[in-house]
Amino acid sequence: MPILDHFHPPLSIRRNWDSFHTTWTVCLGDALTALLPETYLVEVQTQVGAAGEIDVATFDEGGPAKNGAAGSGVAVMPPQTSVFPAPTMTMPAVFPEGFEVRIFSTKAGPRLVAAIELISPGNKDRPESRRAFAAKCASYLYQGISLIIVDIVTERSANLHNETMRLMQTEQRFELPADVNLYAVAYRPVRREQREEIDLWPVRFEIGDRLPTLPLILSWETSIQVDLEAAYLDACKRRRLL
Repeated sequence: MPILDHFHPPLSIRRNWDSFHTTWTVCLGDALTALLPETYLVEVQTQVGAAGEIDVATFDEGGPAKNGAAGSGVAVMPPQTSVFPAPTMTMPAVFPEGFEVRIFSTKAGPRLVAAIELISPGNKDRPESRRAFAAKCASYLYQGISLIIVDIVTERSANLHNETMRLMQTEQRFELPADVNLYAVAYRPVRREQREEIDLWPVRFEIGDRLPTLPLILSWETSIQVDLEAAYLDACKRRRLL
């Protein structure tokens, strides 16, 4: 089916983009689970907004500590609060939004081997948000983790593949053209003889096009084809967009 514009009327009025992105992430996870060998497992992660630790003191209402439920007759030790020195400095930070499918190998304990990132508007809204997302992608690739990123966000025009390439200080020929706003890219970090390389499969598209199928390499012996279109269609059906 053609890609819909989830970020402008009329669809943006009828459905929240974050609800659809969450559903699409789950559909991708379900589809991958059906394809993967038993030695792999899938986890779906969704996070809109800050993902950092919440300061407990913000919610401390100053009430008395309770040692147990009223009338229970059971003594319960109060929770122990860790004590650490006040920070010398506090710097501003950005915790990127995440709609992510992670694939783990269980052969030698859970080990992350691949990830799929669905880009959100929050990933593109500010320079620091774009850098944070690019740093996350670059970190995966530097660790040898295969990656797919997908961008169907129409309300902001930043290209996060290009941001990642610049952060990794690659040659400009590995970037997409400046006018490309909607795209998907698959990445495969690989060591060939004495060379460390990253294979890329970039695909550009527009609203009304179909989403591509891209490779996701899990090991030298195992790879799967990720049908982004099929998972997108499933998500549209679940959210009654058809």
